[in-house]
Amino acid sequence: MLPFFVSFILLLLAWRFMTFDYKHMWQQVKESDLRYMSAAGIIFFLINFLLIWRWRILMKAVDLKAKRLSSMRWFFLGLFFSSSVPFSTVGNDVIRGLGLSKEVGHKTKIFASIVLDRLSGFVGLVIVAVAAYLFGHGIIKLGGVVVIAIATLSIISGAIAVLLFSHRIFSFACRAFTVWPKVKEKLMRFHYDIVLLKRKQKKGWEAIMISVFAQIVLAIEFYLAAKGMHQNIPLIYFTIFSPIVCVVTSLPSIAGLGSSQIAWVSLLPLAGVSLETAWGLSFINCAFIFVNGLLGGLFYVTTLSSGRIQYPQADGAFKRSSA
Repeated sequence: MLPFFVSFILLLLAWRFMTFDYKHMWQQVKESDLRYMSAAGIIFFLINFLLIWRWRILMKAVDLKAKRLSSMRWFFLGLFFSSSVPFSTVGNDVIRGLGLSKEVGHKTKIFASIVLDRLSGFVGLVIVAVAAYLFGHGIIKLGGVVVIAIATLSIISGAIAVLLFSHRIFSFACRAFTVWPKVKEKLMRFHYDIVLLKRKQKKGWEAIMISVFAQIVLAIEFYLAAKGMHQNIPLIYFTIFSPIVCVVTSLPSIAGLGSSQIAWVSLLPLAGVSLETAWGLSFINCAFIFVNGLLGGLFYVTTLSSGRIQYPQADGAFKRSSA
């Protein structure tokens, strides 16, 4: 199913790619201002440290203790894989979750922190998109597709939150796993770890505020990339568009290739951008994702402690294993 979906996206991308003057697009990319592009690329990479900070706040909320360097290392390894193979953000979460759990154990707590991390990020997307739209809809003209996208984001994030935090609804959903009692038990344990956030709501709000700030910074990154291509697009457009693009980019892709292009090419013309410029900006941001992943992989490799990690054993002892 996943290869079929990725193939469909790439075929759709190829079809859309044939509908515009790609030579003109590459000419615009080659003539871009490297000062703005460099600033945008640096900001794009630094956002990762905001996301790691958010994740660690939520680790503490579920009573999970993990070394800061270990958290960063597995976060960046997940980033590397998600930008080099069709894993998407789900693959990123699986990689960092399994990797960190080998070091510290407490697999359910780790995945609870990751799910809360994603949920807080989703809430941040919604807050920024809604606030930007309410502020800017009287200033700029936006199509109905944007309203639908923002409403969909809001409904999905609310539904996920209700499912995760409502014991009655979650328990009902887990009845589907009655024939697999071990799976059901792990899911309920995962739910109890999620609910720990109710007692530490301050940390939940801290994570959401970091998400909001990260989204604003990401919008600035997109704005600078557009300036690099000599486009004077108001920042308000990017504060509305970037949350939508982030959600679309989380679909299976390679470095966001395909999904992000389709999103940007659909949205940027609403800001008066030509099709060629929209394609150029989408490919530049795709390149940022790819380089970001490579830097993440480099960070992972260079921070391994003597190339070896200690894995916890059931008896409390530790076994050394090559990483």
